[in-house]
Amino acid sequence: MSAAAPPARARRAGAAGTLPALLRVIRPRPRGRELGLLVVVAITLAIGSISLNVTVLARGLEEGAPLPAGALTPYGAELLLVYLGALFAAHAAQVVAGRRTDQVLLPAVGMLGGISLLLMSRLPQDLAGQFGGLAQTQLLWLLIALALTTIVAVVVRSDSWLRLYKYTWAAAGVGLLLLTFVAGREVNGQRLTLDLGPVSGQPSELLKVILVVFLAGYLSENRALLVEQSTRLGPVRLPPLPYLAPMAAMWAIALGVVVVQRDLGAALLFFAVFLLLLYIATARLSYVAIGLVLFLAGGWLMYQLFGHVQDRVNIWLDPFADPRGAGYQIVQALYAFGRGGILGTGLGNGLPMIAGRLPIPEIHTDFPLAALGEELGLIGILGILGLYLVVIERGLRIAASAADDFRALLAAGLSLVVGVQAFIIAGGNLKLVPLTGITLPFISYGGSSLVANALVVGLLLALSDRGVEPPPPPRTRGRLRGLFDRGAA
Repeated sequence: MSAAAPPARARRAGAAGTLPALLRVIRPRPRGRELGLLVVVAITLAIGSISLNVTVLARGLEEGAPLPAGALTPYGAELLLVYLGALFAAHAAQVVAGRRTDQVLLPAVGMLGGISLLLMSRLPQDLAGQFGGLAQTQLLWLLIALALTTIVAVVVRSDSWLRLYKYTWAAAGVGLLLLTFVAGREVNGQRLTLDLGPVSGQPSELLKVILVVFLAGYLSENRALLVEQSTRLGPVRLPPLPYLAPMAAMWAIALGVVVVQRDLGAALLFFAVFLLLLYIATARLSYVAIGLVLFLAGGWLMYQLFGHVQDRVNIWLDPFADPRGAGYQIVQALYAFGRGGILGTGLGNGLPMIAGRLPIPEIHTDFPLAALGEELGLIGILGILGLYLVVIERGLRIAASAADDFRALLAAGLSLVVGVQAFIIAGGNLKLVPLTGITLPFISYGGSSLVANALVVGLLLALSDRGVEPPPPPRTRGRLRGLFDRGAA
C-alpha cells in the first residue's frame, strides 16, 4: 500500500499544477513523423515564396518600375519565416510535453495556414488589417491560433468540463446567437459581426464548436434509445417522441439563423453536422432522410417568404442573368477558375485588375479559393481540398479509437465541422451550392475563424492522446443537476 502511495501523490500533485510535480510527470517524447512532415511543409512553402517573389520581380522589371529595397524578399518572405518558426515551436512544445498525440494534424493545418499567408502577402495590403496591412494582421492571428492549438493540445487531459456541462454550453451558444442578433453589426446585409471594444468577430464560428460539444453529449447519452426504439407514423419510423424536441430545436435554430441573421452558410453548416453526427450515433438512414425532408421543406418556405433567400438562390441558379450586378462575384470567380485551368497561371500571375481594382470583391474572406484556383490551377485546388480530407480522416481515426461514445462523437463532429465548412465554401465558389458567408478554414482572412478552428484542432489533438485520462465513471447526479438536465431534455 505504501509503495503505491508516491505515484498517486505525484499524480495528484501534477493535477494540482505545481511546477516540480509537472517536471516529474513530463517525459519528452520524439515526434519523428510530425517533424518530417513539417520539414516537407517548410520546403513547399519556401518554394512557393520564392516563386511568388521571382514573379513579382520579373513583372516589376517588365513594367520598368524601380525595385524596392531588398527586392528579392518584398512579398512576405520574412513573415513566412516567422510563421515557420512558430510551427516548429509548436512541434517542440509537444515533444517536451511528451504526449502521444496525432502527428499528422499539425502539419496539415500548418500547410493550410502557410498557403493563407502566401495569399495574403500576394493581395493588396490595404484590403484589410489593423497591424501594418493584410498579411501582417493575418500572421498575428495565425500565431495566436498556433499558440491556442498548442496550449489546448498540451494542457487538456480530461473532457469532464465538456461532457458534464453540455446544457450549459448549449445555453451559452443560444445566448451568443441572441446577443449577435441584438447588438451585432450588419455587414453586406448580414448581421454576423459582434464588436467587443477594439475586437470584432463572428460568433457563429465559436457557436459551431459549442454545437458539436452539445450534440456529442446529447447523442452519446441517449444513443441506446435512439438506436433501439422508435415511434411509427404509418410506414415512417421516427425517433422516440420524448427525444424529438432537441431535433426539432436544431431544425428551428438552422432556419432561424437564415431568417434573423441572413446567414445561409451557418444554417447549412449547423444542420449538415447535426445530420452527420446523428447518423454516426445511430446508423439509421431514416433519421437522416427525415432531417433532409424537413430542411428542404423549411428552405422552400424561407424561399417563399424572404427576399434575401430568393436572391441567393436565383444568383446561384443563373449568375449570368445580372453579370455586372448581383451575379458579379460568382461570374468573376468562374472566370478565375477558367483562367487557371489545370496547372494555374503561377503565384503572382493571376488576379488581373479591372478598372484599377481586383476582379472579385471580398476575395480575402469569401473567395480565396477562386484566387488560388487561378494561380495554382485544378491541381492546386485538389491539393488544398485533399488537406481538408486529411483533417477529416485524422479526426475520424481519432473517433474510431476513442474510449467512449462521447469522445468518439466529439472527435467526429470536430473534424466534420471543419471539413463540411470547407466544402460548403468551395461549393459556393464553384457554383455548386448557393453562395454563403462562411469562411474557408485556416485560409480566409479573419481572426474569429482562425481562433475557432485552432480550438477545434487543439481539442482533436488532446482527444488523440493514447495516454489521456480514462472517461469519468458514471455517478449519481445531484438533485439540482438532475432536475436541470431533465428539464433541458
